[in-house]
Amino acid sequence: MGRVALVTGGSRGIGAAISKALKAAGYKVAANYAGNDEAAKAFSEETGIPTYKWNVADYAASKAGIAQVEADLGPVEVVVANAGITRDAPFHKMTPEQWSQVIDTNLTGVFNTVHPVWPGMRERGFGRVVVISSINGQKGQFAQVNYAATKAGDLGIVKSLAQEGAAKGITANAVCPGYIATEMVMAVPEKVREAIIGMIPAGRLGEPEEIARCVAFLVADDAGFINGSTISANGAQFFA
Repeated sequence: MGRVALVTGGSRGIGAAISKALKAAGYKVAANYAGNDEAAKAFSEETGIPTYKWNVADYAASKAGIAQVEADLGPVEVVVANAGITRDAPFHKMTPEQWSQVIDTNLTGVFNTVHPVWPGMRERGFGRVVVISSINGQKGQFAQVNYAATKAGDLGIVKSLAQEGAAKGITANAVCPGYIATEMVMAVPEKVREAIIGMIPAGRLGEPEEIARCVAFLVADDAGFINGSTISANGAQFFA
């Protein structure tokens, strides 16, 4: 296949699973990361997937980073916008900085990631965009007004991009993971984790690889008629 795929936040957690799945499917994968040099180096040594450091909240840095990816690997035809952060606080205690940091990374970061590659996708008549949203963007969540707003906004992005890109062979879809067994979730106290699992009809946390398989399906050449859609991967916890 040999298509070039860029995965932001692609060296850890769900992003790492996506990067590995796409490489296994034959893509030339570039994994972006923001700050953990040690983890990125270990990931590249383990997988052979090159990593590129930039902050998706910065448009100029994103554009330059993507240009380097394309110089190294070729035109980016698949983009998985996975990078995201949390700055949780009840709304009455949330600071403007907590709001802005999450908006800049989780929402504006999607624009910054997709916008530089969109003209090339249009010119070539092919493109795949997948945005990793969240169950909390569908249903909201206590102390996550900022995060939920960005993840709901991400769904609006893909619906609009789908309409703009369809005639040019470009699809844009979203995946909304529920609670996944990442480092972050596994680090919470066991009682809290048990309470989370108690809300999931499947009776377990999801695995990063299960999200990765959703992405691999959506970016495949054969998925060209699936556009503007959202896959909810949450163990039946919530139906949008």
